[in-house]
Amino acid sequence: MRTKPILANLTPYVPGKTIEEVKQSYGLERIVKLASNENPFGFSDYVKSGLQQAVEGLEIYPDGYARELRTTLSKTLSVNEKQLIFGNGSDEVVQIICRTFLEPGSNTVMATPTFPQYRHNALIEGAEVREVPLDQGFHNLSEMLKQIDEHTRVVWICNPNNPTGTMINQQAFESFMEQCPDNVLVVMDEAYVEYVSSSDFPDTLSALSSYNNLLITRTFSKAYGLAALRIGYGIASESIISSLEPSREPFNTSSLAQKAALLALEDQSFIEETYKSTVETKQELQEFCENNGLTYYPSETNFMLVHLPISGDEMTEYLLRNGFIVRSGEALGIPNSIRLTIGKQEHMEEIMDAMGEKLAESRQV
Repeated sequence: MRTKPILANLTPYVPGKTIEEVKQSYGLERIVKLASNENPFGFSDYVKSGLQQAVEGLEIYPDGYARELRTTLSKTLSVNEKQLIFGNGSDEVVQIICRTFLEPGSNTVMATPTFPQYRHNALIEGAEVREVPLDQGFHNLSEMLKQIDEHTRVVWICNPNNPTGTMINQQAFESFMEQCPDNVLVVMDEAYVEYVSSSDFPDTLSALSSYNNLLITRTFSKAYGLAALRIGYGIASESIISSLEPSREPFNTSSLAQKAALLALEDQSFIEETYKSTVETKQELQEFCENNGLTYYPSETNFMLVHLPISGDEMTEYLLRNGFIVRSGEALGIPNSIRLTIGKQEHMEEIMDAMGEKLAESRQV
């Protein structure tokens, strides 16, 4: 049977080893996963208690319009209900965007390295992908603008960027939007917005009224700790959302996911505590790096990309043997680095000790 030719050249997403697999492979009793930027504090107890009631009615299809969540979120964000679209994680919103706007003969512009699903889904739709290398970890917006032509449909800006954690500020955002043709959709991926501490982070929600070609994606997978339930959303003008809806599957978010997201929005104290603990522990990791002569990208997320004097694979393997799962920079397109999630303080102290031991060992060789 014949498939799209492009699929022969694409690699499917390969998840990292599970905690149980790593335990068995390395003979360890405890593993701390700091590779996927999940919330180490789990999710809100308020969500946990509220979901007990939501288990009833699993034989009924979910609300395809997500009415209750839609109403609450629209009030929280101060947008119209029809300005929202929900997805099976923000990953699916990315897929819906590509399915709607991209086709053979069109092109799309993005940074590299950045969130890989932009490229993956664009190629499946037959579009040309134009990638602009990061400039010292940051989006090179001026070069991205130069890549736009009459065939460009979508520009992707991951802000803060994954895997570097860096952000573009308000002035850079406004300048880019003013120069970008208004017939080109600009997607601002704000998956980590709840972790941002900078006062100069772009106010994209307010900008929706000024730019009809702007779409914002966000998720409940990161700070809210609902990664297993897969629910995210997009925010844009009513006209953009209405153009996306035909590409969305009818029942793409489950009843449990919708209810969990609704409950999570009601417990902002959990988000505040998550943010506070993450920032404090991230500062300790930054101090460790500085004390050990390591450089890192300034991160506005719950992870850091740390540059090393050895390969990322070598450090990743050493940390695995010591019970920690992190992401090697080699796999992310940034050699001699690792990306590690900011975990609980006690776990971060342990992983810094392990990193220190490996660095000392490498200096003696």
